[in-house]
Amino acid sequence: MVTKSKKKTPPRKAAPVAAVTNKEKKVEFNGVGLKTNNGHVNGGLRPSPSTNTLNRLAREKIVLWRQPFTTTYYAVMEGLNLGLEFLTGLLNRKAFLVSLSIISALAYYAYITPGQHSPYVELLEKKFMWWGWWVFLGVLSSVGLGSGLHTFLIYLGPHIAAVTLAAYECNSLDFPEPPYPDSIVCPQKSDASASIAITLWQIVAKVRVESLLWGAGTAIGELPPYFMARAARLSGEEPDDEEYKEFLQLMNADKKGAADEMSLADRGKAWVERFISRVGFPGILLFASIPNPLFDLAGITCGHFLVPFWSFFGATLIGKAIVKMHVQMLFVIIAFSEHHVENLIHQMGKIPYIGDMIRQPIREMLQKQKKALHRAPGTHVEQSVSTLQAVLGGIVSLMILGFLLSLINSLAQRYHKRLCEKRKAV
Repeated sequence: MVTKSKKKTPPRKAAPVAAVTNKEKKVEFNGVGLKTNNGHVNGGLRPSPSTNTLNRLAREKIVLWRQPFTTTYYAVMEGLNLGLEFLTGLLNRKAFLVSLSIISALAYYAYITPGQHSPYVELLEKKFMWWGWWVFLGVLSSVGLGSGLHTFLIYLGPHIAAVTLAAYECNSLDFPEPPYPDSIVCPQKSDASASIAITLWQIVAKVRVESLLWGAGTAIGELPPYFMARAARLSGEEPDDEEYKEFLQLMNADKKGAADEMSLADRGKAWVERFISRVGFPGILLFASIPNPLFDLAGITCGHFLVPFWSFFGATLIGKAIVKMHVQMLFVIIAFSEHHVENLIHQMGKIPYIGDMIRQPIREMLQKQKKALHRAPGTHVEQSVSTLQAVLGGIVSLMILGFLLSLINSLAQRYHKRLCEKRKAV
């Protein structure tokens, strides 16, 4: 009797695409499939990007140097939409709109009607325009829809420096108005006070109002990130904002203990965020008072952790408009004091090879500025533009142009996001 022996089948080997460990019930996919004879690929997982990710990637390409016509059109449409939303919100507040209309009508009537009040109206107009200009520049320095305009370097710093140089040259701060503040001219009268030396605090008092208003503008510019982060925290939705995403990444990395993988600047920002969220008003005041780049995410941090509005804005206003601005004022005034400027020009001549080339244009520019200070009010003095002035003017123009380009790109990308949200709602 012949018995048939059963063939032992060898144990099946595990597929190479999955690895199962005994310690943890975890499946890891390597993303590589097996190719069969007919050319098909089996196994492996390939992640598919979400619609939000695809929209974000498409939005990043909407810039003037890649899609000029689309970007310009989207920017114009976003501007129109923002204007329409502003008007709609204004119409919804009828009491405020009626009060504003009455006040505006009375102010316009007083402005166009001649009378004894006309000089006071002109004075108020001049003051409000001048003060509003510095507040506007402060807001631009803090809010740029992606790129802030460094208005301290372009406008406020040069204004303080010009007043400082003129104070020492004229030995007076009683500049004729007009043309001050549009231009500075030494006073023509000579009295006993002309022999008194100008002090540091007198110059500070002369430029204090402009500096405080500019600082208040920078504090106002911190409000949009605060409200955006606060609304996102309360609603639970994540807005499409790069700074907010950076804040969330820093916070998550800090929670996971991945500080060693973070750069020194990111670790500093994470520490500032923790400090501000725990300490509150004193912490905000401290970091708002110090010129530092670590305060960039303060508005988002306070909004995310639901810090009360007046605690955030009050500390930011005091820190930026009072403490920080006095530090910056003193620095510029001391740096541009007469003996410091003369010493700096003298030291420039000691630079090898290029010392005289740098010193001579600066000395000529200062001499022309001093000569223009002693002209009679209303007298026009022809001023030839030096090479140094042309270079500085070109740098300022490039900074303003870069800000405008960033503003247009940001508006266009916001309109693209608006279109994507409308498609999702359908």
